[in-house]
Amino acid sequence: MTIRAAGRLCWFAWEVVVIISSYFFTVAFAPAQTKRRARAAWLSRSSRRHLKIFGYSANVAGEIPKAGLLVSNHLSYLDILAICSAAPAVFVSKADVRRWPLFGWLAALGGTVFIERERRTHVGEVNREIETALAGGALVVVFPEGTSSDGTAVLPFRASLLEPALRGGHEISVGWIHYELADGDAKHEVCYWGDHSFFQHLIHLLGKKSVRATLRFGKFHRTTGDRKELAQQLREAILQLKAAG
Repeated sequence: MTIRAAGRLCWFAWEVVVIISSYFFTVAFAPAQTKRRARAAWLSRSSRRHLKIFGYSANVAGEIPKAGLLVSNHLSYLDILAICSAAPAVFVSKADVRRWPLFGWLAALGGTVFIERERRTHVGEVNREIETALAGGALVVVFPEGTSSDGTAVLPFRASLLEPALRGGHEISVGWIHYELADGDAKHEVCYWGDHSFFQHLIHLLGKKSVRATLRFGKFHRTTGDRKELAQQLREAILQLKAAG
């Protein structure tokens, strides 16, 4: 472990103490009808604090969505922090994330909806949670690729979590995320995919000088009532953002 990584890990631990104190005062006793928004706002504040540890900066283009469904590509555990630092949001993530050290715990406190993809019946439960959040005016973020990648390509989209977008008439936005490192290869050292060990990957990333992200957002105008066709159109819209970036 490098001196930089060790120092930042201590900083990370201190920030955890700070944000847990903040959670206690701003979220723990919030009324039930406002708790989801309070958790999203807390996660947004916490994300901005923790991103400073990585020497993070971002180039953000397009209108940042405030409500509705946001569909994005997926590269890393930093994606949640990067998006949430720009706008408070409710995230939908695979159940494995809940077991990640610290990040999974923070995601759970922030109101992330975890999905067990191997349970077909669980998709229906998650879609109902998404519909409730959307009806409450929240911004809900889904990663339809179903897993993270190195960003070289946008993987085919799974259509199962797009059902609420067809039913509620809510706004749909698309987002594209890209990372660069000042002193390394972001495809392997920021993007978290394959057989990487989470803790080793995190420590290695903490040792890097800085992380720069590009976030591009765009409005999406739905023209189909078919879920699979919608998935293809959303993927194409994100590919267009990627080409522009």
